[in-house]
Amino acid sequence: MKYIWEHKSWFDFKYDNVALLKPLSGLRVLQGKLLGRIASLDIKLETEAQGAILVEEAVRTAEIEGQKLNRETVRSSVAVKLGLPHGIGTHDRNVDGLVDVLLDAVRFHDKPLTMERLNSWHAALFPAGYSGLRRIRTGKPRGDEPMQIVSGPIGKEKVHFEALPKDRLDEEMRLFLKWWNSSQESMDGILRAAMAHLRFLTIHPYEDGNGRLARALTDMVLAQDEKIKVRFYSVSSEIMRSRDEYYKILENVQRCRLDVTEWFLWFIKCVTASIEDSRDIIAGVFMKVDFWNQHAQDELNERQKRVINRILETGPGNFTGGLTTRKYVSIAKTSRATAFREISGLLDKKILRQLPGKGRSVRYDLVWPQVDK
Repeated sequence: MKYIWEHKSWFDFKYDNVALLKPLSGLRVLQGKLLGRIASLDIKLETEAQGAILVEEAVRTAEIEGQKLNRETVRSSVAVKLGLPHGIGTHDRNVDGLVDVLLDAVRFHDKPLTMERLNSWHAALFPAGYSGLRRIRTGKPRGDEPMQIVSGPIGKEKVHFEALPKDRLDEEMRLFLKWWNSSQESMDGILRAAMAHLRFLTIHPYEDGNGRLARALTDMVLAQDEKIKVRFYSVSSEIMRSRDEYYKILENVQRCRLDVTEWFLWFIKCVTASIEDSRDIIAGVFMKVDFWNQHAQDELNERQKRVINRILETGPGNFTGGLTTRKYVSIAKTSRATAFREISGLLDKKILRQLPGKGRSVRYDLVWPQVDK
């Protein structure tokens, strides 16, 4: 036997609970801290945080498969679907389809997973029916041709994995979906996410897009575990950082290793790192909260708040050229005299600081808070 699916009941994975206990407990502590902080956000900022994570997840899950997406196009698609302000990113059906899949998996995590639903996700990933220049079967399982994962030049290909044959596909997916819809209450959510990911990739039911769908299913399990309909950390982002290690450990496990402790440990480490990294992805959202908490007692008018929020939206060091009296006039829709007076008030309150330079070149920036990590 060469692959785990050649064993009878191959999906009855074995693992060492004792070895998983400490790293899993550490992950749960981090998870609780992040979600506790998120719970303090108002709805608008929570949606902004969700948008930032969704952009990262879409870009990275495609990049793992070698597909480069334009981040501005992804951001525009996410903004439209979440009702956030959006720029002039071009429309792309492939991007819209991927974002739709990621949103459906999480927003409707409490709905049953069916073959019809998976097929609709697959069709959304390939709206034109092509993967690159190759026409593929979309919205339906793969055909009779052997499904192999290979690398290397033509004539010197290395086969990393071969999925189970077509004649077993229907039964294996039936068993997978039965397990999926019955295991939520009987298994730890993190381990269930790791198992679903591995099992789906081993079956490899489609010609292309299996990795993206496996990661969408991972997000869905984590949403079920946390019982929330948004994601605040991107597992795909961390997988991308460790892509070679990710493929290597999957190959090792799929070659007849029914003990998946090593895979579970790697997955726990991956999710832990993704939670830690999420604080950087949504640091701007936390920065706004920290800033306004710090200045909750300061009396500011609506013009001052509008200017401050404009700078906060760009992030530290990203407000091009710094704030000037002229920019204040433009943003606040006020006179130069009023702008000068209100800037002086913000300087007195230690909300603004003057940057190096004098005369016409005088520029200002916020006194940015330190984000509590």
